[in-house]
Amino acid sequence: MAKNELAEGVVHKVPADLRKLLSSDAAARERWQGLTPLGRNEFICWVEDAKQLATRTRRIERTREELMEGKRRPCCWAGCIHRTDKPVGPWAQAVLIDKKKRKAK
Repeated sequence: MAKNELAEGVVHKVPADLRKLLSSDAAARERWQGLTPLGRNEFICWVEDAKQLATRTRRIERTREELMEGKRRPCCWAGCIHRTDKPVGPWAQAVLIDKKKRKAK
């Protein structure tokens, strides 16, 4: 990876709005680069899961705050359901996937 290239997640790519924040804050960017690919993936999935722009904006700012606090994963996030390298856990299946299917009907 090139020195200025922003590290991605396992499944998700860094969206433009999060990339902008990380590019403008050297300390947050350094901590982002120090996360594991799975940790970065969790933050990206958490941001992208927001349904409203206001929520997404809050999550992007909170990503910066949590990185500066030394957190390696987003607080209060059940985990990315988009990964294919492991089965989805029973809790995530029931709450995150099945619940969304019921709402869509």
